[in-house]
This record gives sequence, C-alpha cells and structure tokens, in this order.
Amino acid sequence: MRRILVFVSVAALGLSLAARPAVAEESARWSAGALSDQRLFQMVADTVNRYVNFTIFDDISASVENGVVTLSGKVTMPYKKSEIGRRVEKVDGVKELRNAIEVLPVSIFDDELRFRIARAIYRNPSFWQYAAMANPPIHIVVDRGHVTLSGVVATNVDRALARSLASGFGEFSVTNNLKTDAEMRAAISEGHD
Repeated sequence: MRRILVFVSVAALGLSLAARPAVAEESARWSAGALSDQRLFQMVADTVNRYVNFTIFDDISASVENGVVTLSGKVTMPYKKSEIGRRVEKVDGVKELRNAIEVLPVSIFDDELRFRIARAIYRNPSFWQYAAMANPPIHIVVDRGHVTLSGVVATNVDRALARSLASGFGEFSVTNNLKTDAEMRAAISEGHD
C-alpha cells in the first residue's frame, strides 16, 4: 500500500483549486467513510483560508499523512497559532494535529517592512488582479528583517517581478518561494496519484 503525503502551502491552494462546496457539506458527505489524505488536506486548507485573521503577512503549510495533520509556517500573532490549531482539530477526519506554527517576533522594523513591501507589490498595476482577490495569494513573511515571499502567481514573470518589487527597502535578504499556477497544479495532481 502506497503512503500519501500532501504538503503544499494552504495559502497557495486557494488560487489553484476550482470552487468547492462548503466545508460543512463536505464533512457531512465524507463522514460515513475514511477521508483520503488529499481530500482531508483540501478541507484543512479551506479551514485555514477561511480564518478571518489569516493575512498576507502569515504563511501556513500543512501536510497530511494517514489523517495526521501537521501545520507549519509563521504567523504574526500568538492567538493565530492557537485559533488556527483549534479550527483544524475540528475538521472531520483529523486524527491528530501537530501544530508547529511559529510566531514571528514583535518588531516595528519588521512591521514597517511588511507594509512597504505589500504596498510596492499590490499597488503595482501588474498585481492589481491579485490585490482584488478576497485572499490575495502573495504572502509576505518578514522575520528579523529577512523577507520570504510565498504563494501562487500566474507566471514566471509575475514571480520575478514580485521578487524585484520586494527589494530595496532595507531588508537583509529576500527569499522567493512563489510558485506558478502550473507548478501548484502539478504538485496537487501528484498528491492524487
């Protein structure tokens, strides 16, 4: 029997997956039998993306293996870690939750850097279509002056432009973990195999 391991940034999943029924409907439909790890991952991702305090300054990844959900990533406030963990634990099919989400340190410098970079990216005409989304797909994580971009963009040009726009604000480094929509679809389809 093959083991299925699904690991994708939950923020990125929103752009790549087609519209799905609400989590409650899915939970009712699947509660009669065991959930596949792929389906459980989709439900967990939906739960995180619907969390009202999940912003472009947070980034969470999830992995699911035999019903055991592991959350990782970084959030800006301690309450987000615990609230997201409680929400995910309530998803039908979650046998165990391992919450490895890190809380970013409080820093005025990091806060200013986050806002400057977000303005530079989302005010650029090339990114207006992303800014207009309910959950903008480019996440900007700043940890002690080090910037990490994550999420999903449509093309390699968008990925390179976002990296360029995130530079020049006094940051110590910029790591570009953005994926294209095609890369995310390929990663998701690998989880189905």
